[in-house]
Amino acid sequence: MAQAELPLALRRPVLLIVDDDALITETLSFALAADFEVLACDSRTHAIELLRQLPEAPQLALVDLGLPPTPHSPEQGFQLIADLLAHSPRMRIVVLSGQNDAQHARHARTLGAAEFIAKPCDPEALRRLLARALAFREAELRAEQQRSSDAEGLIGQSPPLMKLKSQISQFADSPFPVLIEGESGSGKELVARSLHRLSARAAKPYLALNCAAIAPTLVEPTLFGYAKGAFTGATGSKSGYFEDAHDGILFLDEIGELPLEMQAKLLRVLENGEFQRVGETQPRVSRARVVAATNRDLRQEVRRGAFRADLYHRLSVFTLAVPPLRELEGDKQLLLEHFRRFYAEQAGVQPIALDAKAEARWMAYPFPGNVRELRNIVIRLTTRYAGQRLAVEDLEPELDLATEAEAPAVAVDDVDQALRHLERSRSVRLDEVLGRLERAYISAALRLTRGNVSQAAKMLGVNRTTLYSRMGAEAESAGPGQKTR
Repeated sequence: MAQAELPLALRRPVLLIVDDDALITETLSFALAADFEVLACDSRTHAIELLRQLPEAPQLALVDLGLPPTPHSPEQGFQLIADLLAHSPRMRIVVLSGQNDAQHARHARTLGAAEFIAKPCDPEALRRLLARALAFREAELRAEQQRSSDAEGLIGQSPPLMKLKSQISQFADSPFPVLIEGESGSGKELVARSLHRLSARAAKPYLALNCAAIAPTLVEPTLFGYAKGAFTGATGSKSGYFEDAHDGILFLDEIGELPLEMQAKLLRVLENGEFQRVGETQPRVSRARVVAATNRDLRQEVRRGAFRADLYHRLSVFTLAVPPLRELEGDKQLLLEHFRRFYAEQAGVQPIALDAKAEARWMAYPFPGNVRELRNIVIRLTTRYAGQRLAVEDLEPELDLATEAEAPAVAVDDVDQALRHLERSRSVRLDEVLGRLERAYISAALRLTRGNVSQAAKMLGVNRTTLYSRMGAEAESAGPGQKTR
């Protein structure tokens, strides 16, 4: 009997292994096959293609950082971590890398990886780690299902979070769309679920679709359904998300990934509720309320022609901005208290504690990976130091110090942030800060333009030749065999 045909309780959890070394994937697949349904890929591109073909996302992923086409650079691995979590925010990712570099490990964790293990590794130790990651994931899912019908999922009492909770209550019963904006790991899906729980639609369906997790050719039939014979493989008719949501809520995560041609069809549904199944001419009507989320700046996407202006204005009738964790100073302590007790209870151990200096360091750290990063840090500390009181020396290895140092450079007009940076560092090289600022903006522009140097130069207000020379200087400053971030 195939894995997908087994009863849910009898299915093995699915583990995705991404490594370009065939010997490693074959060895680990054999060693872990008794406990996991193993899927193997040799590149970031291959992994994304496979994910889009699967009916459900894997629960776990084991990712090498040094992936093609640049196997000696961690950039493809870092990008794949972001891709996997955009596809499935609940996926637990373990990095297995021959690049046993503390800075790489910290940055991988900041992006959302649960753990970092150096090659070669003991398969039995790896099996135990994966089992623990899976147990914590399932505990979180159970806790989410048991939450009461209020906004308790959003933990914190800071003014920005209280403002957000107030807006959720205010917007919950409106029939109009809501656009949730926020950085990766900040809790946008929790906001969407809170909107549902606090609304008159709480007893109606709540469906969530990740637009980044679907191949472009499958978006339309997934959203709107299809008729029998509409395309090869359509052996019967099937309803889509808009029909299945009925008059409940349809949450469209990563809305910025929606192809342009589909944006026009989504706009039509938002304007008059009408849509058609693929292969049909009969109009159907949806009364579902659309809640969308993005970690992109959709205004910038509109300016560069990647997102329709009319759809943006229709989606953003109400906009909820989820604040990054660095702006929720007092809530870092509340989140620490919540997660340290929760994960200790799940693991059957005593919770960790921080001494005064470690707690001060915790409060000073900006958590660039937001709540997801904080949660993963607590999981690792609980696993390693259960019941112990931790000092700064125990906490420091978990923090992404390189990202922390770069953070002030991006907010060029934030005097308070620069002040905090100087207070922490006491000695700052201005040329290095300006260099990090330049590299950050060049990298961001290239990412937004998907590597188009001409468009990136235009966005940055320089000519293409100047940008090429700046990029060349950046590569030289990185040294041989390295790639700047």
